[in-house]
Amino acid sequence: MINVTKTFFPPIEEYTRQLERIWTNQWLTNRGELVLELEEKLKEYLSISNIIITNNGTVPLQIALKLLANGGEVITTPLSYVATTAAIVWETCAPVFVDIHPEYLTMDETKIEAAITDKTTAILATHVFGNPCNTDVIEEIAKKHNLKVIYDAAHAFGVTYNNKSIFEYGDVSTCSFHATKLFHTGEGGAMFATDKALQHKLFYSHNFGHNGPYSFHGVGINAKISELQAAMGLAVFPHIDKIIESRKTVCSFYDKNLDFLKIQKIKIRKNTQWNYSYYPVIFESEEILLQVQKILNKSQIFPRRYFYPSLNTMDYISGNSMPISESVASRILCLPLYCGLKEEEQKGIIDLIKSAY
Repeated sequence: MINVTKTFFPPIEEYTRQLERIWTNQWLTNRGELVLELEEKLKEYLSISNIIITNNGTVPLQIALKLLANGGEVITTPLSYVATTAAIVWETCAPVFVDIHPEYLTMDETKIEAAITDKTTAILATHVFGNPCNTDVIEEIAKKHNLKVIYDAAHAFGVTYNNKSIFEYGDVSTCSFHATKLFHTGEGGAMFATDKALQHKLFYSHNFGHNGPYSFHGVGINAKISELQAAMGLAVFPHIDKIIESRKTVCSFYDKNLDFLKIQKIKIRKNTQWNYSYYPVIFESEEILLQVQKILNKSQIFPRRYFYPSLNTMDYISGNSMPISESVASRILCLPLYCGLKEEEQKGIIDLIKSAY
C-alpha cells in the first residue's frame, strides 16, 4: 500500500533515549527540559528569534485570532485545510474570502483591497503547500488599512522567502508539527511573532494566562506541548535534512517524468527555498481526476484531494463564489510523497496516471 504520505519514524532507540530522560526527570508537561531544548534547536535551525511550540497546529491560529482579530471580519483564502476557516469561525470572527492565484494557489493579493470593509480587522493567509504568499503586497495593504496579518504556515517548515524564514513574516505565523508533516512531534505545532510584546501575549495565552504561578495577564487556554511530544521532535530533528533531501529527490523524479502537457503543477514563488512538503497536480477536469484516483486506488495507491472542497462552500459559511478556487479544488490531487518512496513505486504511479488518459 502506498499512501499520500508516511510518517517518519526515527530509530526507536533514539526515541527511547529521549523517553529515558523524561523518566529520569519525572516531568511530563508544563514546559520541561525536552520542550525547552527542542525550542532552542528549532530557533537555531530555522534562524528565528522566537518560537512557542504547542500541542497542535490549530490552537496557535485560534490564539492569534483571539488576540488580533477582535471578532471582526478576517480576509482569508478558500484553498487551505479546513482548520484555517474553522479557527476563524470558532473565534467568532467572520471569514471573508478572496480568490486564489491560478498558478501559485495562494491568496490573490490583487483582490484583497476590494474585500476590505469597516469591519475588517485582519488578514489570515495560507502559504499553500509551503508556497509563500506575496508577503510584501499583503503587508503593505495591511499597513495602509491598519490590519493585522496572520500567516497559516502549517505546510512551510524550513521554507525561506527572500532569504529569511517564512516564520518571520506577519504579526503572527503558525506551523503544524502533525505526524503527516516533514518535521513532526506526533501531534504539535508552533507560533511565532517578531514583536516581543506580542510574543509575550502569545506565551501567556497558551498557558491559561499565567504570569507566574499565582498571577494572570488575562484569559488563556491550554496549548502546551508535552515532554512526550517533544521527545519525538528531538528524535526526528537530527534527520530533518535527510528527510527534506529525500523528498526533493521524489519531487525531482515527478518533475522529470510526469506529462505536464496534460497536468499542471504548482508554480513556486521566485526567491523561495521550498521544502518539498507536497506534490499537488491539477488535472484538466474533475472527471479525469476521479478516473486517475480510481485507477490508483485499485492498485492500493492512495493520493489525496488536498484541499477539497473549496472552503467558501462549507455549509456553515455564507461565502461568495470563488471561481478559481472552486475549479482548482475540484481538479487538484496530491501524489504520494514521503521520505523513502522508491523510484520504481513512483514509476508505477506515473504509468497508472498515464493510463487514465
